[in-house]
Amino acid sequence: MTQGGQVSDLVTVRPPAAAPDGPHAMEPSTLRYVMSQFATGVTVLTVGGEHLHGMTANAFSSVSLASSSVLCCVDHSAVMHDSIVAAGHFAVSIMESGQEGLARYFADKKRPLGPAQFEEVAWAPGPRTGAPLLSGALAWLECEVTASHVSGDHSIFIGTVLGSSRGPGSKGLLFFDGAFHEGAARVR
Repeated sequence: MTQGGQVSDLVTVRPPAAAPDGPHAMEPSTLRYVMSQFATGVTVLTVGGEHLHGMTANAFSSVSLASSSVLCCVDHSAVMHDSIVAAGHFAVSIMESGQEGLARYFADKKRPLGPAQFEEVAWAPGPRTGAPLLSGALAWLECEVTASHVSGDHSIFIGTVLGSSRGPGSKGLLFFDGAFHEGAARVR
């Protein structure tokens, strides 16, 4: 908030003097604390076929409307990372506000893996990739991986959108300050 051209209520978070990996690196906990103030939508990424898997993700964004591309970021240690690399495609279900339970389920590392993780979940195979598209989502995209970039302990996967559709829901599921929140309804 500004008052007379000055920022008020500003809290400065400084990295410790001996930050990891060099003089300009920031402690991961500090960055997590600061980034928790950036509200994001919530998605579930899925891969179909031989490498069937799902994972909740909020590191997702459109890249270009001209080339119909999106990106997702996945930790190298996540099962989803190897699934995307092996399959060469992924799908995205953009979560509706009432799907917090589903988002928590696909974020739980103790859930079953492979086909068993989808046994109690309503979904349909995507027509382009066969990747699960979760029922009740606000929207769905199916993507072919066209590029990937390593950044620290994550890969940034760029996907060309092969197909997309939008559901009837009107409120998105958001993640802000370490918790799920209901987004505002669509304004028409």
